[in-house]
Order: sequence, then C-alpha cells, then structure tokens
Amino acid sequence: MKILFIGDVVGRAGRQILSRNIDRLVGDHDVDFIIVNGENAAGGFGLTDEIVREFRKLGVHVITSGNHIWDKKDFIPSLDRHEDVLRPGNYPAGTPGRGLGIYETNIGTKIAVINLEGRVFMNSLDCPFRTADAYLESLPDDVSVVFVDFHAEASSEKMALGHYLDGRVSMVVGTHTHVPTADEHILPGGTAYQTDAGMTGSRDSVIGIRKEIAVEKFVSQMPARFEVAKKDPMLCGVLVDVDDVTGKARSVERVMELAD
Repeated sequence: MKILFIGDVVGRAGRQILSRNIDRLVGDHDVDFIIVNGENAAGGFGLTDEIVREFRKLGVHVITSGNHIWDKKDFIPSLDRHEDVLRPGNYPAGTPGRGLGIYETNIGTKIAVINLEGRVFMNSLDCPFRTADAYLESLPDDVSVVFVDFHAEASSEKMALGHYLDGRVSMVVGTHTHVPTADEHILPGGTAYQTDAGMTGSRDSVIGIRKEIAVEKFVSQMPARFEVAKKDPMLCGVLVDVDDVTGKARSVERVMELAD
C-alpha cells in the first residue's frame, strides 16, 4: 500500500498548489491513500466545512490537524460530524472530535490513522505516548497498517515517539514546524519516520506568514496581525510504501513540488 501524506496546508496558496499537483502525484506513485494535515488551511488558522469538502473533491481520505484546529469556532461542532477529520487524540476526555480513525483504502485494506500533539513548548495535554498505547490496544486484529501524525514543536519529542512506536506502527511523521527535515528513514523495527514533513504553502514567507510582518514582529517585539503569504508556493509531504499484511514500511521518501 502506498500512502501519500501532505504536510501542513497553509492558506489559499497551499490549497491551490495541492489542487494542481495531487492528481499527478497519485498517478505517478500509484497512491492508494491520501492524508492531509489541514489545520492551517483556512487563512492560515483553522479549518472550515467548505475546505473539508474541497479536500474531499481532491480525493483526500483523511484530514489531520493540531493545535490550530480550534481557531475557527464555528467549525468545532463539525469535529463530531466529520469522521474523516481528526484532531489530536490526547486532548482531555469530552473534547469534540476524535484522534483515531479506521478507514478502508481503494484496494480494500484497512488503515488506522492516529493524530497526536506534543507537549514540549506546547499545550499541557495528556501524554501522547500513553494515548498512542491506548489507541493501539483498541485496534481490531484485522488492522495492521497504522499511520501517526505527531503535531509537535520539539524534534526530540518527535524522535522519541518514533522510537517508542517502532515496530508497532507503519509510520510516524511530524508536523507543526512547517520546515521539512532530511531524516526520512525506516527504523529498526520497520516503522518509517520523518521528523517533519514540512508545509504546503508559500516558500517566500516565514513558515507561511508574510515575511515582512514576521520580520517586523521579531525586530520590534510588538504585537502584529499575521497574514498568510501567497507567493512562490511549494508542496511538501512524504510517500511511504507499506506491506499490507505486516504493516511494516518498505520505503519512505520526501515529496517536494514547486510552482511552475
């Protein structure tokens, strides 16, 4: 099974380059399942029902997220309705939405997708390591392919979770920092790993935000209203080939597409 994961889609620029490239990527790589991190898709902050429908039309099977999933208040009730939209599972019990979903691919194989959020330099949440354990213990016996989106700031925390889950999941990929890392590889137990998939948005920016605004904020140390950048979009992601029976990764490679 080939799984295509697209890193944090930031604003309209990210959505447009995704739309222009996704069919070719699926065709070129014989992709069976598409996962997109969409927490920044709505103007850089949050997600909307309209954008969920837009992603579905592109063939996206699952939308993962992170701490910005709560930014559009009107969308929060939708988290209980959309089974193909995940929020980090280690938020407190009773929080709208879900952090685990089990889906069927276009070749009939089941896949579990887990969404978690880190705690280092981020929110004080439940333990992502123990949450992952609980999710894995709950999976039916016929689910061997498991994909984990770990939305976290610290590379060390992401690496630790990768090693902690090695041999028990098919891939652990990090999101949130918007900068792709060059460390994609398969861990000793057969789990594919990459510290951060990067973002799908404007390269002429500071992690997707207009560079002028970001630079001024750092220089002046004054509050600033962030705006999403639009120029020079790029698409970042990762492609993993997984054995359907064992759930072990056979290969993993970074994906980067630039605007024409």
